[in-house]
Amino acid sequence: MFTDADDANATSVRAWRDRPAGHQPDWPDAGDLEATVAYLRTLPPLVFAGEADRLQREMAAASRGEAFVLMGGDCAESFEEATASHIRAKIRTILQMAVILTYGASVPVVKIGRMAGQYSKPRSAPTETRDGTTLPSYFGDAVNGHEFSRPSRTPDPRRLVEAYQRSAATLNLIRAFTTGGFADLDKVHEWNKGFMANPAYARYETVATEIDRAMRFMLAAGVNHESLRTVDLYASHEALILPYEEALTRVDSRTGQPYDCSAHFLWIGERTRDVDGAHVELLSRVRNPIGVKLGPSARPADVLALVDRLNPEGTPGRLTLIARMGASTVQERLPALVEAVRDDGRPVTWVTDPMHGNTISASNGMKTRRLADILAEIRGFFSVHESLGTKPGGIHVELTGDDVTEVLGGSEEIVEDTLPARYETLVDPRLNHQQSLEMAFLVSEMLRDVHL
Repeated sequence: MFTDADDANATSVRAWRDRPAGHQPDWPDAGDLEATVAYLRTLPPLVFAGEADRLQREMAAASRGEAFVLMGGDCAESFEEATASHIRAKIRTILQMAVILTYGASVPVVKIGRMAGQYSKPRSAPTETRDGTTLPSYFGDAVNGHEFSRPSRTPDPRRLVEAYQRSAATLNLIRAFTTGGFADLDKVHEWNKGFMANPAYARYETVATEIDRAMRFMLAAGVNHESLRTVDLYASHEALILPYEEALTRVDSRTGQPYDCSAHFLWIGERTRDVDGAHVELLSRVRNPIGVKLGPSARPADVLALVDRLNPEGTPGRLTLIARMGASTVQERLPALVEAVRDDGRPVTWVTDPMHGNTISASNGMKTRRLADILAEIRGFFSVHESLGTKPGGIHVELTGDDVTEVLGGSEEIVEDTLPARYETLVDPRLNHQQSLEMAFLVSEMLRDVHL
């Protein structure tokens, strides 16, 4: 249960307003924004404190090597694709990957979707110019439209309400799918067997056969537990649009502590992790498990300052550090950060984001990534933790359950000439369904050699 959103403890969350806030839209009417925020405060929470607390315990287990985190979903969700079929496809992909990773890691996999709220994105520039016309950049469907026209690109706070409504509908479907039989382990395993029927994936047959043997052993042994039929799938997004996150903050009546009830897990991006900035200030006030993206410019002093602000008492599972270094620099830049945090002693969960540091432009100008680079960064991440005696806690990837052609490579070999066939992302390129599963098999093989 939650108390009134205007409780004094919740009001303290508004302290971010006194800090510099980067990557915020230029809302044309401050009065409209405030009215929207006031309305959002009256709406029910999207998630609950007990769910966030449970996830924090699971993130703590991952920090100790007793679990492994899989975070995956769209770069930027769109209102148009918040349909049952698209949501089901993403959930199916995450569940299939989780089964493969569970076998490789031999520990539970914590499943977190970049879903039900990932409707905004920071941009390199606040405006975009085409053919002499300059308009606001597309900041995600929660802010403005993707179409390059003045009515579409003008930030509209009413979109925040639609983002809430779409998130609520998505969470409703997530709960239905993960508890209503869709997530049954035997069914998920059958999907993976269907994936293996394609000769392109013959190299993963050994792992797939071992998983199949383990499944048949459980069946023969009479293992028939409810945990094999239902799963927890948590929701996460970047806490970018600060008025929205403030409006969804509620105070838990059990503990008197504020939670950002827009998602179970929130993260701060590489571009907004200023230790004295508004994003860090806001998330320092809420009790959700939270993350921070760290790019190659991050220094040990920066990271320790973030730990001081976001998890000063060292609560296990509270803080996740998400490294996004790039395949060519991960083994050069990451060790100093991991070593500094290890020596500090306060627990964090280390996760790799192998996507954002490996974005390139194809010869035709399209933004893309190479699956080989994504896998190379994951290997480098594991190697760094192995050398320092620390725990690699998980992976954070941009993916879709659809058969898009946005990332180069994979056994079915997407090449530059085929990128335009189904290039559907609104912002950054995503792994498609087949590439996601192929990556899961390869990471599963890596995990067998890692001492979690």
